[in-house]
Amino acid sequence: MARNKPLAKKLRLGKAGKQNTSVPTWIIVKTRGRVRTHPKRRHWRSSHLQR
Repeated sequence: MARNKPLAKKLRLGKAGKQNTSVPTWIIVKTRGRVRTHPKRRHWRSSHLQR
């Protein structure tokens, strides 16, 4: 990847980084363990973002 990135790509990467967090513990407790994961969880090496 280039060192200098376009602003739009930078914004997309930033949003994806913020979305890539686990479900908060209080939600797991509130739903009694029914909700543990979310489908947008992404690993940097195994899956890529759309351009």
